[in-house]
Amino acid sequence: MLRYLKFLLYPFSLLYGLVMWLRNRFYDRGLLSAVEFDLPVIAAGNLSVGGTGKTPHVEYMIRLLKDRYKVATLSRGYNRRTSGYLLADEQSTAAEIGDEPMQFHDKFPDIRVCVGEERMLAIPQLLGDEPDTQVVLLDDAFQHRSIRPGMNIMITDYSRLFTRDHVVPFGRLREGRAGYQRANCIIVSKCPPAMSQAEKQALEKEIKPLPHQRLFFTTLQYGALSDMITHQPVEIPKSATILLACGIARPEPLLDELKRRYKQVYLLSFPDHYYYTEKDIAKIRKECSDLPGTEKMVITTEKDAVRLHLLKDTLAEQNLQMAVIPVEISFLFGEAELFNNFIFDYIGRYLPPPVNDNLQLT
Repeated sequence: MLRYLKFLLYPFSLLYGLVMWLRNRFYDRGLLSAVEFDLPVIAAGNLSVGGTGKTPHVEYMIRLLKDRYKVATLSRGYNRRTSGYLLADEQSTAAEIGDEPMQFHDKFPDIRVCVGEERMLAIPQLLGDEPDTQVVLLDDAFQHRSIRPGMNIMITDYSRLFTRDHVVPFGRLREGRAGYQRANCIIVSKCPPAMSQAEKQALEKEIKPLPHQRLFFTTLQYGALSDMITHQPVEIPKSATILLACGIARPEPLLDELKRRYKQVYLLSFPDHYYYTEKDIAKIRKECSDLPGTEKMVITTEKDAVRLHLLKDTLAEQNLQMAVIPVEISFLFGEAELFNNFIFDYIGRYLPPPVNDNLQLT
């Protein structure tokens, strides 16, 4: 029944899609102005509403660039409890700058992390605060047309390709499929690690990249667990019972990974970008204690960890230990170097090769 009721949303999708189409045409024809900056600006985003694995792709580029250039990230700071432009410092929290920027700030203290809803205004403010900035990574800015980035990277989920989706609310696209034409680079994320050449060719045929576009395929790689508070390594026997407590758009890939590692895994899901309360901590603790088995552990994501850290005193009072599982991406078909050079070639239009250009990404 719900499946048929969903079709009632289709007229609203058509209307929203028309509004977005008109907006994009105004930008394309110069009726709405877009600002360019005289430094490399790389935008990473997607056509759909969340869940494409954008954050680990931005982190990949941070690792690629941070030892060669002065790198800054600029995000909207979705669901933060502040507004306006902010440059992260030692006192910043997820509540002030948002969970994803806080994750960047925690993991890469040697780069600049800032947030601002009006990114065309935030970049000049960033350059005023940090004038030696050489490369700006725009996080989740594919629809932010008021800035014209030199490099537009669009990420689409393997299991929810934009070519098979529709505009919200009938589907999950923020704009019509034709928006992909703005991308310089398309990445199909969350692919199976053993994806075949035949499937790759089939997806290339389906996506039909334009002559100016490069197409890459990536998969997720989950790392070793660490304690959320102490950051020390955590060893959990395969026979343990696991509670995955997280608030992310699509927990299914992580849930599958944990089921490969452990005998029993249960999911306690919260909304994406959710800010936990003391009641939630008590609920997590109770859910864990009610699970079968003698050895139990709560596991969460890095993105959740920066929000949960706001309640570290409550976690200590509840005597609740939580382990964090990191996630990275890797390029399939041996194309990491092709992607790296694609990025370096773009930056090379603005900047000379750095003295330490022999550094390798690890």
